[in-house]
Amino acid sequence: MGLLERCQELFKTSNLYEVLGINKEASEADIRRSYYKVSLKVHPDRAPDDPRATETFQVLGKLYAVLSDKEQRAVYDEQGVVDEESDVLSQDRDWEDYWRLLFPKITVQDILEFEKKYKGSDEERQDLMQLYVQHQGEMNAITASALCCSQEDEPRLCSIIQAAIESGEVTAFPAFTQESEKKKRARRKRADRERQEAEEMQKEMGLDDQDSLVMMLQQRQKAREQNFNSFMSDLEAKYSQKSEKPQKSKRGKK
Repeated sequence: MGLLERCQELFKTSNLYEVLGINKEASEADIRRSYYKVSLKVHPDRAPDDPRATETFQVLGKLYAVLSDKEQRAVYDEQGVVDEESDVLSQDRDWEDYWRLLFPKITVQDILEFEKKYKGSDEERQDLMQLYVQHQGEMNAITASALCCSQEDEPRLCSIIQAAIESGEVTAFPAFTQESEKKKRARRKRADRERQEAEEMQKEMGLDDQDSLVMMLQQRQKAREQNFNSFMSDLEAKYSQKSEKPQKSKRGKK
């Protein structure tokens, strides 16, 4: 059974983009990020009780291999077919090793170093502007989605947004400019509660500072995020090391 047929069987669609929840115009980064999020849900280590997890994981690996290869993607986009005999699919590959090569495990030190570089950077500002427009100034949604964001960061982020509004860079959404003090207090209380829960869990489990950082992130995302849009998955998908693609062997004509 070919890749498209297996996608139809497992995901009820033979459209490779639909399997990942993206469209045909998706960038390489979008494809990589979506592949990470979808494949992590069925990773054999994460879904040991699902008998079809390994098969589904392998199919997703092949799907990503096709869409991440410029030549294969071009053929699929133009003709709607996949070359099953191409080097991309025909080689004997361990798809779990391939996945780990694409997404090496992120350590606590990686998080700390990234946070240090990210905060105050142009990249953070660009991401913040995108979130502001996407959520039309709703700070609850913005702070829940922003990378490396804690309650202490909110005044700084609000200042960046306010400056962008005054310069005419972005629209002055009422949700931001007219946010009530009641909503701000509720957000602060929620942040304080999450921090307290993390500290209590740290004491109960005897965690050190690094372990407690991971626990705090998990606790925060459990309370705020949905649809697997977690800080850790965003960070791994966006900033994991890129694997080197093996050189393609030229196939002789039959």
